[in-house]
Amino acid sequence: MDSMSARDLSALFVLSALWGGSFLFMRVAAPALGPVLLIELRVLIAGLALLGYALVTRSVPAFRAHWWPFLVIGVINSALPFTLIATAELHLSASLAATLNATTPLFGALVASVWLKEPLTRGKVLGLLIGLVGVMVLVGLGTLTLTPVVLLSIGASLLGALSYGMAAVYTKVRMKGVSPLALALYSQLLAAGALLPAVPFSLPREAPSAVVIASVLALALLSTAVAYLLYFGLIQRVGPTRATMVTYLSPAFGLLWGVLLLHESLSGWTIFGFGLILASVGLVTGLLPIGRAPINKTSLPGQQ
Repeated sequence: MDSMSARDLSALFVLSALWGGSFLFMRVAAPALGPVLLIELRVLIAGLALLGYALVTRSVPAFRAHWWPFLVIGVINSALPFTLIATAELHLSASLAATLNATTPLFGALVASVWLKEPLTRGKVLGLLIGLVGVMVLVGLGTLTLTPVVLLSIGASLLGALSYGMAAVYTKVRMKGVSPLALALYSQLLAAGALLPAVPFSLPREAPSAVVIASVLALALLSTAVAYLLYFGLIQRVGPTRATMVTYLSPAFGLLWGVLLLHESLSGWTIFGFGLILASVGLVTGLLPIGRAPINKTSLPGQQ
C-alpha cells in the first residue's frame, strides 16, 4: 500500500486526538479522585467495555496460556505508567505531561538496544541526544518554576515513558502471535486487579463533580477502550509501522487540548522543546533517514 486511505487517515487523527485527550482528562480528574482511584476506574471500565465488545462480537480471546505476560504488560504498560503520569499531572500541566510522554520511543530504543541487542545507528544516537536537549529545554527554559515537587513530577512522567518503552519491548519478545484485542482486554483487567489493593487507601473525601465523572468516563471509554479498537483496526489495515505514527501526533493533540480547553500557557521555548523531541523521535525510529549505519561498538564509551 503506497498511501493510506481517507478512512485510515481519519482513524489515525481521531486516535491521536483521543490519546492526546487522556492528558486533559487526567489533569481534570486526578486532583479530585487521586491518581490511584482514577487509574483504577480507567482500566476497569475500559477492560469491561472491551470485554463487552468481545462478547457481542463473539471474539473473546484465550487467556490461560498467557496469563502471566498479560499481567506483566498490564502493570508496566497500564497500571504503572498511567498512575505515574496521573500523579505527575497533580503538579504539571496537561500540555507538558503530553510533551514529556513523547519521549516514549526514545526510551524504547534504549531498552531494545540493551535487551534485544538492536544496533545503535548514528541517527539513533543523534536522536537520543537531541531528545535529551529537548527535555532540558522544556524543563529549564519554559515557564515552570522548578520546585522539588515539580522536579519529582517531571521524573515521574519520564519514568512513565520509560515503562511504556519497556512494555513495548517485552510485548515484542513474549507475545508474538497474540491478538491485539487479547493484549488490550486482559492487560486492562489485570491492571485493575493489580491496583485494587491500593484503592481503599486512596478514596476521595468528597463526591466527584459532574465534570470529573465525565472526565473519568471519557478517559476510560474514549481514550482507552475506543482508542484501542481504532488502533487494532489500523494495525490490521495498514500495519504496525504506520499505525505507530500516532506516537508523533498524540502529544501534539495533548498540548493543543491543554492550551485550548484548560487555558494552559504556551511559550516559545515549549514549542521549541517539543519540536526537538519530535525530531529526535524521527531520528530514533528511522522516519528521518539520517545516519542509519550501525556504530562500531568499539567507538562507544562503556561498551565492550
